[in-house]
Amino acid sequence: MLNPLLDLEQLPRFDAINVTHVEPALRQVLAENRATLERLLTQSELTFATLVEPMEEMQHRLMRVWSPVSHLNAVTNSESLRAAYNTCLPLLTEYSTEVGQNEALFRAYAAIEAQESTRLDPTQRRLIEHALRDFRLAGVGLDPERKERYKAIMQELATLQARFEENVLDCMNAWSRTYKNAEDLAGLPPHVLERARETARARGVEGSVLTLDQPNYVAVITHAESEGLRREFYEAWQTRAAPGRHHDVRFDNAAHMESIVRLRHEAAGLIGYPSFAALSLATKMAQSVDEVLGFLGELADHCVPVARREFADLEAFAGRPLNAWDIAFYSERLQQERCHIAEEELRPYFPLPRVLAGLFRVAERLYGIHMHERTGVPLWHPDARYFDVLDSSERVVGGFYLDACARANKRNGAWMDECIGHKKMGGREVAPVAYLVCNFSPPAPGQPSLLTHDEVVTLFHEFGHGLHHLMTTVPYPSLAGINGVPWDAVELPSQFMENFAWSPDVLGWISGHFESGAALPEEKMQRLLGTRTFLAGMQAVRQIEFALFDFRMHAEYRPERGARADEIIEEVRARVAVVPHPAFNRFAHSFTHVFSGGYAAGYYSYKWAEVLAADVFAAFEESGIFAEDVAQRFLASILSRGGSRDALDAFVEFRGRKPDIRPLLKQSGIAA
Repeated sequence: MLNPLLDLEQLPRFDAINVTHVEPALRQVLAENRATLERLLTQSELTFATLVEPMEEMQHRLMRVWSPVSHLNAVTNSESLRAAYNTCLPLLTEYSTEVGQNEALFRAYAAIEAQESTRLDPTQRRLIEHALRDFRLAGVGLDPERKERYKAIMQELATLQARFEENVLDCMNAWSRTYKNAEDLAGLPPHVLERARETARARGVEGSVLTLDQPNYVAVITHAESEGLRREFYEAWQTRAAPGRHHDVRFDNAAHMESIVRLRHEAAGLIGYPSFAALSLATKMAQSVDEVLGFLGELADHCVPVARREFADLEAFAGRPLNAWDIAFYSERLQQERCHIAEEELRPYFPLPRVLAGLFRVAERLYGIHMHERTGVPLWHPDARYFDVLDSSERVVGGFYLDACARANKRNGAWMDECIGHKKMGGREVAPVAYLVCNFSPPAPGQPSLLTHDEVVTLFHEFGHGLHHLMTTVPYPSLAGINGVPWDAVELPSQFMENFAWSPDVLGWISGHFESGAALPEEKMQRLLGTRTFLAGMQAVRQIEFALFDFRMHAEYRPERGARADEIIEEVRARVAVVPHPAFNRFAHSFTHVFSGGYAAGYYSYKWAEVLAADVFAAFEESGIFAEDVAQRFLASILSRGGSRDALDAFVEFRGRKPDIRPLLKQSGIAA
């Protein structure tokens, strides 16, 4: 019987995949790829058509086999699946390094670039340029001993980064608290209380059980009237996978953090870079370490004075000095006093079905596409759904899965990932498919999931990533969608889409009371719009803090001193933070973006791309946010182009000039 992971003629067969399929499928596709590569390199004539396109096909097939495995490990994590996943990581890393260090393949690509340059189109030349760069970054020019060391480092990093993320997930899953008295939970929203009671019933205990997932954490620190409860959750959250009274020492990520940064630095040195930060910029828009630090410093100069005034206002409102676990609670109350609106007050007006319908309408107005839910598609969980994306002629151009709500054994946060990449080669086109994953509050019985407006913005953000993946016209997988896009530009389409969640017109489309269907009252809408710049300085410096910590840690690493994570975060906070952080705070121990995700020495990308996105949206505001010519220009210049052209050139083509920081400062209210 065919291994379902190797059935690539349809969507992944999530109803048939089990852990016994994982390693055999990966080993088979890797063996076939190796045999194909050996055969390709023995051809008498090596051209773009006879070598590069088959290599693209091979990588596309490998990613199609592996993508469902990686996805399942994130959304339905179990001990058996984790074991299979971790067994396969070294196999994948070994293959990737082996291909990247293949000197014969490197010489073949270089020869094709030299011999066919005038016959290749710009996208094909870009593909070759990226490939040659990536060969060099993989250590193709190293001597045999250094190649082996580089390969060993990549293997160890893959294992350590996976373990880092597992520790965070396991630590969260292991922690919960049972509360017998209702007054202990005073202030928490009804849907949180009902979920806590349901968790207690499922566990066979009296009272209410709060678990340490994102919806519960946000609800507690924002709404719990008990400062003791807020502190308890804050401390548990900020010490995930760290030493402390809340968590088992076996989840401690301290040693993993040190090893990850050390190995990254060593790998960078092997291929000629002074630091991992410098290496990371080889594939980004930013050109140098000094440029990134200068950018973050300029932002800090604008934002820190504003943040300090905001924090002083917050303490004056509270009437006392504030601790870190008080900030969200008093911010919500100050917002209610000044803007006369509360997040929980809005939740009934943002039922997930209504938000989705409005979001899809935005995409249709901008790009002429529409979404149709398809039933009967194999899914990994009853919560998941599948949507086809169709153009104006009803042709399916792609699709996406949506897994919206939090649950046990699901990774925290929100993300978009590739299920199937776009390709159009050899007379055949494969449509792109994406995963969109969030962690919203699960629906109460008989109700849809009800979102805060912050969660609505998150959904628009991830859908923006999805459109970047789905609207591509690039025929080659390594440059299609988000592939090949500099990491500090990849957030542009997602942060651009967030702006539509703040449009009065769009708010009318995405809102409606879940029971009566009544529109969001005009006065509430205006009050909501007034919250967009509320405490914007404090929000900005928090992101700058994370970015500076990440970048400095990787730029300043020295073997004799180590990562100095605690020392660097204290120095960064002394410069940009306005909220006092308690001594027990160990946020870095659960900083998965940097230690196990793709943002290492790249977390600054959020703010970098935010500048780009605000500048792009300003062009829409100048002509009307649904101006067809502007939307089509954005689609043609940026959204559909993937990594097929230089990101700065694409921006300049759309905007007519280089990026300007002023639209972001205006949008966030910081310029004022």
